[in-house]
Amino acid sequence: MSYELSVLILTAGSIGFFHTLFGPDHYLPFIMMAQSRKWSLRKTALITFVCGLGHVFSSVLLGIVGIAFGLAVKKLVVFESFRGNMAAWGLIAFGFVYFVWGIKKAIRNKPHQHSHFHSNKTTHEHVHVHNDEHLHVHAQKNTKSITPWVLFTIFIFGPCEPLIPLLMYPAAKESIFGVAMVTAVFSIITIGCMLGVVLVSTFGISFVPVSKLQRYTHMTAGAAIFLCGVSVQFLGL
Repeated sequence: MSYELSVLILTAGSIGFFHTLFGPDHYLPFIMMAQSRKWSLRKTALITFVCGLGHVFSSVLLGIVGIAFGLAVKKLVVFESFRGNMAAWGLIAFGFVYFVWGIKKAIRNKPHQHSHFHSNKTTHEHVHVHNDEHLHVHAQKNTKSITPWVLFTIFIFGPCEPLIPLLMYPAAKESIFGVAMVTAVFSIITIGCMLGVVLVSTFGISFVPVSKLQRYTHMTAGAAIFLCGVSVQFLGL
């Protein structure tokens, strides 16, 4: 292994780690949805892993095509930028729709009192909430099944911006083995970092007492994902 390839592999690991850690769109949607949808750690890990795999693989596939056909790196960078815009707007749209739905759900679940009159002329009152068990079962199931696929679709469009111009193309000058090594290291570190941040954060949040704010979790998740998309699109995070 040449010195140049060794440096590229080390760079791939570093870029994969910091690119993920400083990009809240890589983990915040999963953390927020895990809380609002009450996903188990196992389900959260599976969804995060699959979305991370789609996120990395789409850029890897594009890079391989570019190298195989000798496409100029500038063309691929422009296309990656276009995909990034689509992914950011996807987060914005999904977050906004989920936020609005969360507001509607929070209003529906607002606690209110009911008075009950008994035959012995006594009365009593109790607080009542229209929670999830009052919703239609098929509607709840459809919502749960669609959410992971929406996230997966968004992450398929989300590019790994530094992978192709900074890692794959320079590695291609060394060898095919170099491209494979650089790609593998970047992918493993990126997905591993996503899983680490999501699972540690989700596990930590589970100890925070938020029962009084439970009715606002969907609204909060939508707002967080919306702002995450805005930060990516307009602040370049």
